[in-house]
Amino acid sequence: MKAVYVDAPESIKVKEVEVPELKENEVMIKVRVAGICGSDIHTYKGLHPFRKPPVIIGHEVAGEVVEVGSSVKDFSVGDRVTVEPQIGTGESEGVMTGNINYSDERLAPGIGEWLGAMAEYFISPEAQVIRLPDSVDYDRGVLVEPLAVGVHAVYKADIKPTDRVAVIGSGPIGLLTLAAVKHRGVETTLVTDVLDYSLDVAKEMGATLTINSAQDENWIENAKKELGGSFDKVFVTAGVRGIIDQSLSLLRKGGKVITVAMFNGRQEVDIENLQQNEKEIIGCMTYNRPDTEEAVRIIEEDKIPVNKVISHKLSMDQADYGFRIVDKKEDASVKVLVEFDS
Repeated sequence: MKAVYVDAPESIKVKEVEVPELKENEVMIKVRVAGICGSDIHTYKGLHPFRKPPVIIGHEVAGEVVEVGSSVKDFSVGDRVTVEPQIGTGESEGVMTGNINYSDERLAPGIGEWLGAMAEYFISPEAQVIRLPDSVDYDRGVLVEPLAVGVHAVYKADIKPTDRVAVIGSGPIGLLTLAAVKHRGVETTLVTDVLDYSLDVAKEMGATLTINSAQDENWIENAKKELGGSFDKVFVTAGVRGIIDQSLSLLRKGGKVITVAMFNGRQEVDIENLQQNEKEIIGCMTYNRPDTEEAVRIIEEDKIPVNKVISHKLSMDQADYGFRIVDKKEDASVKVLVEFDS
């Protein structure tokens, strides 16, 4: 089979590899479409803490079951599926409590023996496979995993419909976090970014107000003035320097900042602002099965146009271009999908 490799930092190659042997508890999926994720870009740049080149990349996937192992009971050839791409291992807190995202050792595609999903065929344990509703096409099905990130963030935030909510960063995760917020009935939403084209997508997905923070030095005060005061919840979906303090400045007393982005290095925090106003900073890591199941329901209901995040659909041979434009924020790229032959 052909597979997309991060061959070395900032180098993508399509290689011919053997289809892995199917184990008794596994499902083989003919990949129809795979997505390029922000964490894939960390691997592409050689910055990911666990997933290191050379490696078959990808974990956002949708496709069709073409073979099942001898002990598989819940899936059959022809089923349309996606995958929750994480496994908790060992006797860790995550495994013992059912919060897989707490696991000290967590397997994911591209780590260890579990090959990445950006290939003609992808093998997953049955327990991680999720059936797609008939009404959900593969393009939207591949968004289940990144949307689950937003759903989990909303759960951690304890969102109420009356909350004023800000999403700082309108990349794919920020936009899908907005979708999860809107699904909870929130009407007042701010989305910020430094790219106008991604803010245009946020408007299409229902953001009340969008602000290009690079073009408005007083954007924090202007946002508060425009939307009637400080914010109850702020989701940080871009991991740039200074963003935590900016988020705290947006927040009302007693409000919550939820950290969703992948961060490299340290962030400074105005501890007086945090402590004296009883604000909270909440860590948020991937998702658990209830989040993934809710993401499927949101997409199936089709009330929020999650497909608006898709900016490009490329062939496998164009994968190198896809990674480059996502990394460099070129060609108005938001969510880039790689399609495989049907």
